Order: sequence, then C-alpha cells, then structure tokens
Amino acid sequence: MAFPKHTVRVNWLAWLVLGLVLSGCSADVKHEALPVGATVLAFGDSITFGTGAGVDEDFPSLMAKDTGWNVINAGIPGDTAIDAQHRLEALLAEHQPRLVIVELGGNDFLRKKRTDRVQEALRSIIQQAQAAGAVVVLVAVPELSLLRASIGGLQDSSIYEVLAQEEGVLLAADILAEVLSDESLTADPIHPNAAGYRHFSEALLALLRDWGLLL
Repeated sequence: MAFPKHTVRVNWLAWLVLGLVLSGCSADVKHEALPVGATVLAFGDSITFGTGAGVDEDFPSLMAKDTGWNVINAGIPGDTAIDAQHRLEALLAEHQPRLVIVELGGNDFLRKKRTDRVQEALRSIIQQAQAAGAVVVLVAVPELSLLRASIGGLQDSSIYEVLAQEEGVLLAADILAEVLSDESLTADPIHPNAAGYRHFSEALLALLRDWGLLL
C-alpha cells in the first residue's frame, strides 16, 4: 500500500522533532545531589592527572576540597580514549562511583587518530560507566589547531556534542577550550596551569549545580 508523499514527509518531520527533543533531555533533567563522601571517578589523561600544576592543584583534588566528595584521580598522562576504554572496567568495579567525569580525546587528536575511532572509544567508555550505574559527565576537548590556539580561539571537537545527545549524558562544553585558549591559564599549549585548573574546576562545579548533582 502506497502512502501519499505529504504523509511520509509529515511523519519524517515528526520523528525528527521527537529525536531533537529527546536528545536535549539529559541536560534538562535534574539529578539527585551527591552527598558528602560520595565517590566520583575522574577518568582522563594528563589534564585530569594535573600536568602543568603542583601537588593538589589538579581539578579532581580541587573538586574534592570544594564538595567533600571522594574524587578518585584516574588520569594517566599520554593516555588516549582508544587505550583508556580497556582500563575502565577494573576502576568501576573497585570504586563503584556515583559519578564518572570523562576527559579524554586530546592525545588521540594529537596522534591524528581517526575521528570515528575516537568517537567509538568514548562511546564505549560512556556505556561502561552507565552500565555500572554511574551518572556520566563528558568533558568536551578541542581538536588540535595551531592557528586557533595562536589566536585564542580553540573550539570543541563536534564528536562530544554528538555523543552527549546519542548517549544521553551531560556535556561540559567549551570549558577546556576556554582555558587552553587563554595564555594566562596555561602552563604550555596543551595543559592548564594552577589557575587554569582552578578555573576549570569552578566552571565544572557550576554546571554540576545546574544539573542538581551538587547543592
């Protein structure tokens, strides 16, 4: 049975609108606030580790001080999303975090890994954390651009917004790009300094309050 062309068009548009509505739901939903002592896993690379700053000046340490949460720093300098996906399962089993903050992809971009491989590695990380019952916050990372870095205009890779919509996770957009675009907040072109980590932590905590995860 053939359907009139206008009916097909209307149905297609209806599904498109529904998809757009659903894709934006994760940021609008208020989550339950995490209590003092709750375990949070910061899963990332050298930026999570704190390269470029001193002891306890990394953003997981700053977040722990400001919230009272038990924030586990699982950052490994040089780690890629493609490699990191294989070490997450053990961390989830050991720590059983309520919240997982994922900050990965920068080293993949620096090593010119295929974008689709980076995206699927991040998707695997997100899905593992969700399967363990954790809320996931995905930190958007800018793609390497010496020109944009030189003029202070780094931009997030588009894969992070796509993943946040498709997987229904919270997206911390533009924060890292803003820090790395400001020479006063960086230790080198790819790492924040102590002030940069403080700026990053405060901006991330503001988002967590907006989402209801922090009172």
